Amino acid sequence: MNVIFILLDSMNRNYLPIYGNDWVKMPTIDGLARTGIVFDNHWLGSAPCMPARRDILTGRLNLLERGWGAIEPKDVPFPRLLRQAGIKSHMETDHYHYFHVGGENYHTLFSTYGYHRGQESDPWLSATVPPQEPEHLGNWVAQYDLNRQAFQTAADFSTPKTFQGAIEWLKRNEGLEDYLLWVEGFDPHEPFDCPEDYVAQYGDDWDGPRYDWTSYREPEGGEKATAHLRRQYAGTLNMADEYMGKLFDELKRQGTFNDALIILTTDHGHMIGEHNATGKNRWHVWNQLGNIPLVVKLPGNRNAGQRRQQLTQNIDVMPTLLDYFGVPFDHPIHGESLKDVFESNAPVQREGAIYGWFGMPVNVTDGKYTYFRAAARKDNTPLYVHFQVPTTYNHHDVADRLFYQDAEMGQFLPYTDLPVIRSRWFMNRWHTVEETQLFNIETDYGQEHNLAGTDMEKTYIELLRETMKKMDSPPSQFERLGL
Repeated sequence: MNVIFILLDSMNRNYLPIYGNDWVKMPTIDGLARTGIVFDNHWLGSAPCMPARRDILTGRLNLLERGWGAIEPKDVPFPRLLRQAGIKSHMETDHYHYFHVGGENYHTLFSTYGYHRGQESDPWLSATVPPQEPEHLGNWVAQYDLNRQAFQTAADFSTPKTFQGAIEWLKRNEGLEDYLLWVEGFDPHEPFDCPEDYVAQYGDDWDGPRYDWTSYREPEGGEKATAHLRRQYAGTLNMADEYMGKLFDELKRQGTFNDALIILTTDHGHMIGEHNATGKNRWHVWNQLGNIPLVVKLPGNRNAGQRRQQLTQNIDVMPTLLDYFGVPFDHPIHGESLKDVFESNAPVQREGAIYGWFGMPVNVTDGKYTYFRAAARKDNTPLYVHFQVPTTYNHHDVADRLFYQDAEMGQFLPYTDLPVIRSRWFMNRWHTVEETQLFNIETDYGQEHNLAGTDMEKTYIELLRETMKKMDSPPSQFERLGL
């Protein structure tokens, strides 16, 4: 079994023609969908970057017990199980968080890995005199202006180089059987930066200041500026799509495309003006963030062109791939294998999917409604982070003294007898997420009409409570949410 797992960061499915977009051009993803299966009811678990990857690699939901952090001693990531079974895995990526504090022990799970520098705030190129801040809307980071000096053509950008690195790996290993090739592009994550021709194809007529990085606040500069930002995003995604096509061309040259299992997904979406918001971390997890794309091409192109409606999540990747490789495991996880869903449209076991950010509202969906349960208290307590490997959101330094406020060690997590450190986490609620919300997404996919407070909320309170139990939620989360 040859598996190609592709993750493009921050991919909003509303920009993909396979989900109804009528102005963005994604020929490679369109072609993959024609030979594969499109999932309409796929959801993130934990967000943002590293929490999402821990979900995928371990099959367990991260967000109820901690935020950003390392792979820990109690985790059983599936690349380790593949390695123990003699199956080679390789990761090719430009996602720089893997190589910072807070991303410990992820890339080392793979047999080999390649890393391409320069995305976002990656401390790569340096200068004694930093660049002068230009006129701009949204965010601007001096480090990225240094890094982008290395990007002259599309082939120089980090995500195209990631796909090219995967192509070179395939060439070096032509004829290899039973491998996992993990290809992870940071694009279209902000900044939305690509050569001008990718943006110009969408009729961009922006004549204002630089604007390629959302502010994580309300949109700036009016509708014309938002339209420009969306075209920047589409162009950056278009560049990734083009180079993914080159990867598929190499598989076809080797005669292995048809027989490969190929999975394309993302970690979460990104807001570019929807709900009068930009960015991600400080908003409710609306469908633009939480209902994410998933395309699966089976060996032999079985079930090509079909769609699936089952309620699925990224925590299902781990058991699914182990199922295809025939590698057993006997530890408890939260995900379930989708092999029968792929092959025979079988039902899934889950009734609810929990998703969101640590310390924010905890959200649940059954694919019909979405329920965002806000903290019961304004101070967002009690909130604890549970960990074995001390880590931090400051990617340049170790965890400081504040990380150990009221820290104690014990068996605080119900699914393991290994002790963990539990530390009080002070994270006041964003004013943007103080309100509990409920939406019928079958009739109100745009989530405009809040039904919280109606009799229907009782049903979703119970779904949330029961699903949190299945996800091994620490007791403090029930108290924090008033459950």
